[in-house]
Amino acid sequence: MKKTTSVFMISIIIAIAFISWGVLLPNNLETVTSTVQGFLTGQLGWFYLLAATFFVAFSIYLIFSPYGKIKLGKPDEKPQYSFLTWFAFLFTAGMGIGLVFWGAAEPISHLNTPFRADPGTNQAAAEAIQYSIFHWGIHPWAIYSVVALCLAYFQFRKDEPAMFSSTLRPLLGNRVDGGFGTTINVFVVIATIFGVATSLGFGAAQISGGLGFLFPSILNIHPTVLNLIVIVIVTILFSISALTGIDKGIRYLSNMNVYLAIALMLFVLLTGSTAYMMGVFTQGVGNYLQNFINMSFSLDIYNSENTWIQDWTLFYWAWWISWSPFVGSFIARVSRGRTIREFIIGVIAVPALFGALWFSVFGGAGIQLERIGSGIGDLIASSGEEVALFALLEQFPLTMFVSIVALVLIGSFFVTSADSATVVLGMQTTGGMLNPPNVVKLVWGLIISGTAAVLLTSEQGLTALQTTAIIGAFPFTFIMIMMVVALMKSLGDEKPLLAQDKERLRQERARLKSEQNSLKEDKEKFRKAKIDSLKKKDKE
Repeated sequence: MKKTTSVFMISIIIAIAFISWGVLLPNNLETVTSTVQGFLTGQLGWFYLLAATFFVAFSIYLIFSPYGKIKLGKPDEKPQYSFLTWFAFLFTAGMGIGLVFWGAAEPISHLNTPFRADPGTNQAAAEAIQYSIFHWGIHPWAIYSVVALCLAYFQFRKDEPAMFSSTLRPLLGNRVDGGFGTTINVFVVIATIFGVATSLGFGAAQISGGLGFLFPSILNIHPTVLNLIVIVIVTILFSISALTGIDKGIRYLSNMNVYLAIALMLFVLLTGSTAYMMGVFTQGVGNYLQNFINMSFSLDIYNSENTWIQDWTLFYWAWWISWSPFVGSFIARVSRGRTIREFIIGVIAVPALFGALWFSVFGGAGIQLERIGSGIGDLIASSGEEVALFALLEQFPLTMFVSIVALVLIGSFFVTSADSATVVLGMQTTGGMLNPPNVVKLVWGLIISGTAAVLLTSEQGLTALQTTAIIGAFPFTFIMIMMVVALMKSLGDEKPLLAQDKERLRQERARLKSEQNSLKEDKEKFRKAKIDSLKKKDKE
């Protein structure tokens, strides 16, 4: 443990204190966190909306700016991973468990409890898909891309340590090496713990719900005990995976996750109402793009009794921000050698489009079945969102086999997410080591699992997980804004280099044009000489 820093010890103390708080005084923990969460969403919801939309605007600006040509690494470096493997990393780290958990549950919930429409109507169905795509589309991936871009730029182009404090050097100077930098990194670690624990809690709840749904005899086990058993088993699995490193365990599992997810989605698409689901996708994406600006700034401020935006949109924006230290660090870790433009388009466009198709297939199928009286909505209301996917798959052929595949997929996502998180937390607490020691990763794995277990076994359950994610995201939002300012300051210093590259490109084009003109002249001379030779032969 000699390679750890003060960030490690301070973060461990805070995390253990939080876990102890939850074990010894669970009611007090719930009261305090609920009060803080209520203040943040009720009084500062506008801040989350503006911040998330600002990150979208900033990402779009970089795509079209001259800075898009800058490479995340040295000028001659090539991407470290193939596009397919890179996307597998993005998908697995970014929102794998979340997509599987909410794919059917969220649209069905929006259908029965819509934002503005009447429940169960055509308008409610359209709104359900529109907002599901919105919550999992451009905004979350823009948040991820901003964090990942800042980290990758300073790590691979400026040779800074892989730590969040290092990204603020252009803004804060050498203060990032002292107490101020330590404070920033501790905030990052705590936000990461809360964000990852939230998703792992969702994964454990869905595995438990799926097992109980498929094998009713398991219902004899108390849900809390079953959740703890699942967490313990998966903790052992991802601890084993963590020992193999990124290029083995996480890489292989990430690729497997993508194949399984695509296979599961194609199964539902092809065995269900294919034309209907593709129509849902087409119209859903259209409605999303058409109402993008309105949704990005909507708080429903004139209807104070409606808390739909706080319950869904604000929770999601806070959740994505709380997850962004982990996801951003991991995406940066596997993105060396790509240009800023290629990086942002890849991180935002491809996953957002895949997410839209995912919700159109699972959400569209769920809405169609719910509207013909399948009872999925009632089952979700009584048993929780964690059974939504399995209730949906029950309406399709090969139910048991496909449901087991879904359980394997959820478990694999659980393992890779936790495994990736231990790498990121290890990087942040060992001074930026890209391959932190195994013992450090194992310690963080236990801390994450312990946090998820404490929150999941509280009376509030999944609500407690959501609450901590919102709280953890708040301080990190300010760090993200500072990272953007520091990045723009550093990019501004590269303007002379960009000007040199532009001039070099102009000269190269001029040289090529001169060579082309010379070739044309030589070709014309050859043609004339040939014609003169033929004329001379004719005269002879």
